[in-house]
Amino acid sequence: MSISLARRSGAEALGTFWLVFGGCGSALLAAAFPQLGIGFHGVSLAFGLTVLTMAYAIGHVSGCHLNPAVTLGLVVAKRFPAKEIAAYWAAQVVGALLAAGALAVIVTGKSGGAIGTFASNGYGASSPGGYGVSAAFLVEFITTFFFLFIILGATDKRAPSGFAPIAIGLGLTLIHLISIPVTNTSVNPARSMSQALFAGGPAVGQLWLFWLAPLLGAVAAGVLYPLLCGGADREREEHGANG
Repeated sequence: MSISLARRSGAEALGTFWLVFGGCGSALLAAAFPQLGIGFHGVSLAFGLTVLTMAYAIGHVSGCHLNPAVTLGLVVAKRFPAKEIAAYWAAQVVGALLAAGALAVIVTGKSGGAIGTFASNGYGASSPGGYGVSAAFLVEFITTFFFLFIILGATDKRAPSGFAPIAIGLGLTLIHLISIPVTNTSVNPARSMSQALFAGGPAVGQLWLFWLAPLLGAVAAGVLYPLLCGGADREREEHGANG
């Protein structure tokens, strides 16, 4: 029995909430905790674990996109209906905003607590390592491209079943290990938007990059994966149904 769009959208909102709460929450609450902070490595792992756990929890319900770039890439690769993209994008943004709101309450819930930059993404003076706009755009484009390529490959009908969440979660972990110093790692416009709207200032003005670069990277992967790797239906046609 097919699952309604409303239920799938609800699952996307819940899953995106978990991604932002777990990933950005680890950065805000645990990364620099005195003597016990988890640092870049821990934050990278946290983001990967949010996707891995939710992929097993709701992958069979909504596909566990949790990211407007993922949804767009799947549409381009003809893995997801274009008519449902607006509902998924809305759900992802709402889930991310709710998580950011919860984190804002927690962060300001101690003496002297302030939202500050709020784990937002940025370039130039807002980049953790001081990287400029060109470097930021390139790293976001490349990492989102490979994230989508991993997703498309791991969820291909020809790939071993049951292991896709592991590959995807580890892929996101690796992406964070690479790009946290450059942009604080986005690859997800909903994650960027939620933190920027609470942080305000330069984070809002720089949001364009964290929508445009991931979406373009996703489109590139959605076009290139079928060209390079074909599709399961095409393989069966070429090699026979039992090939």
